[in-house]
Amino acid sequence: MSSKINHHHQNDKTNGQIFPQPCPHLADFHARNGTKPFRAIQDCLHIKPPGGRAAIRRDSSEVPRCGVCGDSSCPRLYACMACAAVSCHVPPHSSHVAIHATKTSSACSHEIAVDVDRAELFCCACRDQVYDRDFDAAVVLAHTTSIIQSSKPENLRKRRRIDYRPWSPDLRERSLMVNNASPIDSMSSSNGDLPRGLRGLNNLGNTCFMNSVLQALFHTPPLRNYFLSDRHNRYYCQSKNGVRLCLACDLDTMFSAIFCGDRMPYSPAKFLYSWWRHASNLASYEQQDAHEFFISMLDGIHEKVEKDQHKPRSQGNGDCCIAHRVFSGILRSDVMCMACGFTSTTFDPCVDFSLDLEPNQGSSMKTSSTKTNHSCNCEADGMNSSQNCGISTLMGCLDRFTRPERLGSDQKFFCQQCQVRQESLKQMSIRKLPLVSCFHIKRFEHSSVRKMSRKVDRYLQFPLSLDMAPYLSSSILRSRFGNRFFPFDGDESNTLNEPSSEFELFAVVTHTGKLDAGHYVTYLRLSNKWYKCDDAWITEVNENTVRAAQGYMMFYVQKMLYYKASEKQGTS
Repeated sequence: MSSKINHHHQNDKTNGQIFPQPCPHLADFHARNGTKPFRAIQDCLHIKPPGGRAAIRRDSSEVPRCGVCGDSSCPRLYACMACAAVSCHVPPHSSHVAIHATKTSSACSHEIAVDVDRAELFCCACRDQVYDRDFDAAVVLAHTTSIIQSSKPENLRKRRRIDYRPWSPDLRERSLMVNNASPIDSMSSSNGDLPRGLRGLNNLGNTCFMNSVLQALFHTPPLRNYFLSDRHNRYYCQSKNGVRLCLACDLDTMFSAIFCGDRMPYSPAKFLYSWWRHASNLASYEQQDAHEFFISMLDGIHEKVEKDQHKPRSQGNGDCCIAHRVFSGILRSDVMCMACGFTSTTFDPCVDFSLDLEPNQGSSMKTSSTKTNHSCNCEADGMNSSQNCGISTLMGCLDRFTRPERLGSDQKFFCQQCQVRQESLKQMSIRKLPLVSCFHIKRFEHSSVRKMSRKVDRYLQFPLSLDMAPYLSSSILRSRFGNRFFPFDGDESNTLNEPSSEFELFAVVTHTGKLDAGHYVTYLRLSNKWYKCDDAWITEVNENTVRAAQGYMMFYVQKMLYYKASEKQGTS
């Protein structure tokens, strides 16, 4: 069943895309009644259970029936927004709700009704679902109120923390575990073939950008382990700081729902509302950029920690909050004077790496003896080297990102040794690797001169395993100066002792379609199998399907994670 849209204005064709005509009956209902009925219906909504589907509130013993035929078993029962009369709609046979709309007095608009069991707007005259922002806002607010009210004080008593004590099972407990325990992934569920934690996310209205990033975050190993080990307890956080905006609490709620074993698609309405409050400039039902959402969400988690601690710590340290503990790295920027060789060095924290695609011409691609080992890695992964065929690769994008760049005459920098502005060379490198590296491919180009934007649909090859050692500052400095070590660069030698510069791919966020009308999908790699997460649908796919997709964001995790407290290494 198609859905007609009402944006309070008519828009037949935008950027070549044809949209349906807005429902005239819904517009007439707005003209007669305004938005008050939609705001008032919030008190009539019931969320069952908290976080689930919205429905019209009624007593548990009350059974809604059609006022015309008295039938209660109809798949669709609608309550009139004007008089609350309940009527049925059984296409293509009978539609008592349409009869109610035509036979009722025209003094009040009776064409708009609401689904009793699903809380969805329906036009009785058009016999089709319709969409209204004010009504949808009331439903989202009802979801939020239900979730907050469900967080009762008794839940705090149930989740009270206790002091940690080392535990080892005795003989009786060991026998019970051996005889009764089973691996968590083999537990029975509605779909035993899917690993635990794979659960679809309902699209709440152009929210595929949010769903795609959330699916990647749910299966980011350090982030998943942090929330599932109760390192951020939403009940404790709310009791300590009061019920207020906290994206980490909303993430904790979603991790519990995603890994509970339920396979029914989950609606992240509470998180969407909280994110809207944090990023009010992006609060709309328009399609947003997945990368922009990712940065905004991490910033929201970091901002909340800063307010709680009152003394903000630098995100480059990676210990200020869980967001930066997982994703934060440090970039090094060297600007060298071409007249005297003086080098100015700056360090900047980052939570992702935004990379330009390589040029179309194969001759313009960079070849470096320090990075030829990547072609071997690609071939090991079943990919042919593309250094001379003009196909963009992730390693080629990283080469382009870290190679020296001559700044133009209009970008001369002030040399402290020459005491004048000189032409210079700039080179980027990675001072500190994050636990999880997110690579953002710049597929959306904006030209201020031509006043236009476009999407770059060029194919990108990316490996399953990636060695980041050639792009570290220590490797860049060694290739520049040889094996000499300088006192002022002594800290760079510490990067040689990093436990692992090798990363494994576990999630790919893709974008299909045009700049203003596209769709985001996430591919997850779990237990050496690939799964496609397309909003509410989860399907298993082969590796070739993933490689053929237009990668927009790639997530890599370190093969070996280092725990400073115990000075031991553990695999991810």
